[in-house]
Amino acid sequence: GRKKLKVVVDAGNGMGGVTAVPLYRALGYEVVELFTEPDSNFPNHHPDPTVVENLQDAIKAVKETGADLAIAFDGDGDRIGVVDETGRIIWGDELMVLLSRAVLRDKPNSTIIAEVKCSQNLFDDIESRGGTPLMWKAGHSLIKAKMKETGAALAGEMSGHIFFADRFYGFDDATYAGARVLEILSNTDKTLSELLADLPETFSTPELRVDCADERKFAIVEKIAEEFSQTNKVITIDGARILFENGWGLVRASNTQAILVLRFEADTEENLRAIQEKVEARVTEMIS
Repeated sequence: GRKKLKVVVDAGNGMGGVTAVPLYRALGYEVVELFTEPDSNFPNHHPDPTVVENLQDAIKAVKETGADLAIAFDGDGDRIGVVDETGRIIWGDELMVLLSRAVLRDKPNSTIIAEVKCSQNLFDDIESRGGTPLMWKAGHSLIKAKMKETGAALAGEMSGHIFFADRFYGFDDATYAGARVLEILSNTDKTLSELLADLPETFSTPELRVDCADERKFAIVEKIAEEFSQTNKVITIDGARILFENGWGLVRASNTQAILVLRFEADTEENLRAIQEKVEARVTEMIS
């Protein structure tokens, strides 16, 4: 058997701790609680696990307690953030690599959905393990509809919304997603960082937000797609994901705000910079 796992649960004074703490204890895990009392003033940090600053307490607790990982929740408990035993943040697309590997071991050939902001590593990894990766639009209602339509076993977003149809009901429950991470860890002698050590190193930007008037944002994305498609392959499922030889750049209009969302990924810092400069230059010209 394996040593008893120790997990830090940081609920950020949202609702996540109410379900996660008793469940994880009942499953036999040792839980270190951080801010698990619901308090809508959020006196410690805002419960949004996609923000680096909000995960600092969890990182510190992992290092101080020697925990195997930390699991952090958003306010209503449908988004998850994970920190490995070294204190490194595992973002949504990397977490999806871990989860999709486990799902594909149980259910080979499954369809797995991830949104357009996710790393190329995720899509490649799913494919290399015999799964069918499907790139789709960001937004939990859109993802849920696509899962129903395709019979996908798993779906996920950068934002930490993880949807399991495998052994679950197809909606985004972060307590459940965390339990699946704990299950994976308890069935191996490897640490969380070791389980993901074989992923190719890539360099990426966080989501970059650029102000852009509502009435112009969709037209600009369309124009970017059109222009770059002269020279590059462009995926237009949700915005424009422009493929370069050693990376990609995404330009999409936010559905909710007067902004464009940009993200970039490449195999080296240098290539990342080059792709980013090329795409940003055109976006800036069009906006001004």
